[in-house]
Amino acid sequence: MDIYSTSILISLVIYALVGNYAGRKVKHLDDYFVAGRQAPTLLIVGTLVASVLSTNAFLGETGFSYATQGGAFILWPSIWVTGYVWGALFFGRYLRRSRALTVAEFFGRRFDSQPVQTAAGVTLVLGLGGYLLAVTQGAAVIISQLAPLTYTEGLVVAWVSYTLFTLYSGSRGVVITDTMMFLLFTVMSFVAFYYIVDAHGGWLPTMDGLVRLKEKPELMSWHGIVGPGTEWNTPLDYAIWSVIIGIAWALVTAVSPWQSSRYLMAKSEHVVIRSACIAAVVIAVSNMALYAAATAVNLGKTDIFPDEQTMIWAAMNMMPPLMGALLLAGVTAAALSSATTFLSLVGFSVSQDIFPHTQRDDRSMLRFSRWVMLAVGAVTLGIGLFLPPNIFWLTYYVGTVYASSWGPVGFMSVWSDKITARAAYWGIITGFVGNVIPRLLDTLGWIDLPSYLNPVLVGGLISLAVVLWISRHGTVTDTERAHRLALHEMPAEERSAVQTKKTQWAALSVAACGTFLTVALLFFYVLPYQAATDTLREGDRLDWWSGETLLALAWAGLFVTWGIAAYTMVGRSYGKKEQSGRGA
Repeated sequence: MDIYSTSILISLVIYALVGNYAGRKVKHLDDYFVAGRQAPTLLIVGTLVASVLSTNAFLGETGFSYATQGGAFILWPSIWVTGYVWGALFFGRYLRRSRALTVAEFFGRRFDSQPVQTAAGVTLVLGLGGYLLAVTQGAAVIISQLAPLTYTEGLVVAWVSYTLFTLYSGSRGVVITDTMMFLLFTVMSFVAFYYIVDAHGGWLPTMDGLVRLKEKPELMSWHGIVGPGTEWNTPLDYAIWSVIIGIAWALVTAVSPWQSSRYLMAKSEHVVIRSACIAAVVIAVSNMALYAAATAVNLGKTDIFPDEQTMIWAAMNMMPPLMGALLLAGVTAAALSSATTFLSLVGFSVSQDIFPHTQRDDRSMLRFSRWVMLAVGAVTLGIGLFLPPNIFWLTYYVGTVYASSWGPVGFMSVWSDKITARAAYWGIITGFVGNVIPRLLDTLGWIDLPSYLNPVLVGGLISLAVVLWISRHGTVTDTERAHRLALHEMPAEERSAVQTKKTQWAALSVAACGTFLTVALLFFYVLPYQAATDTLREGDRLDWWSGETLLALAWAGLFVTWGIAAYTMVGRSYGKKEQSGRGA
């Protein structure tokens, strides 16, 4: 075994030992499903980041950045990570306040309806089952590249490595191992950036070389390489796609089961909001470093195929062996952390939302949940053996389903006193179908949807229209109304001047991050880009109206706005008596 496969093997053993140790403390359903509701900020940040930055980020997105969209992936502001901030403010803290075991159960309680809970549970299983498949295949690709194993053998190893301790330890083990994995792959993202860029003389020479790269003209422009033979025909098509996908993933981070469910484990509502703000900052900065590193690999080799192996190649050829081995261990960790989250959530939902057995005691329910989780994992493994991997697009297809299916219902469940249980039920179902069917037809080539009719948008609008129409012709029951109003009753223990100030500092970090990234991009990206392309104005002054400049400024506009909004809302909510939510 070489240093690369050895590092991965050691990390797998460590995660298994930690997960099984955590599993010994699981005695009750709260321990298994929501980690006893005692997780501090670090663990919530860790599991938020680890569950979203999977193989799609380290293999799929870095491959896209390397191949065609280097500048676009670096420059475009992370619209989607702002979903953490407003998602926590307008949904996440109320979800935590409900004391539900799963997000689907929250919907069931809110609407006093088992059918609503079941519908949410079914869409969760279908969607996250696909996502689990994608990250499992991603881990298999890495393992088979680094160890003397076939892809099939790598798939089995990956499946066994995360299944055994996940089904035993549940959320308690997942949240701890997620945080360990998060710390590893986040640190190694910056280490990779340093070594890859340093190999070419530093960032400014690297940037100049990438702009002048003959093999890939326009790689560093604000829209990347577009035109015939690419995914986008024009820069406008790419811009529309980026905005829609950004908003869709913002909704995903706000209400999707594998993100919002993390808040159910939080020690307090302050932990929910702080974790969301910190996660937004960490992901924004680390993703930028990761995309820049992957794009810079072009100066070492421009024809890596498949491009999803870009960071694997870089780790083995552009970094010292030990650092490269740790990077690959981090990439593997990113895959496994997401897999543990998805497997646990699917297993929880099947046992708690689709086939609830409330008459059983905790011990029986734990046993049943573990068997369900094992069955779900076995099905995923079986499908993975026959379906070829397509990590980037499979993740984008599956992940955004929840923006359409759960987005409108999720926020209206907290803020509208007019949405009925029947409207919620059909809103979840039609949003799911309205996204999946157009996406399937487009993938099969039976239809050709323009950028502005992205299936995410189509499904979301269908869901919203169905919810509004059915609610208009229905009646909200007294029980449903009482459940919604109860969500707006502030728990006395959440009122603390000390905790409020800490949370406000976390909110200000979002604004500070946006300001810092805008300044950094202007000086270290836009200026050298315009110098290399000879587009500076007279006197070597910036062209303030170029796409690159406007996108750099957008970081500050977006992050400062939401950082200040969070700061203000936290002060108003926890500094005085919170008002009952008005009906929409």
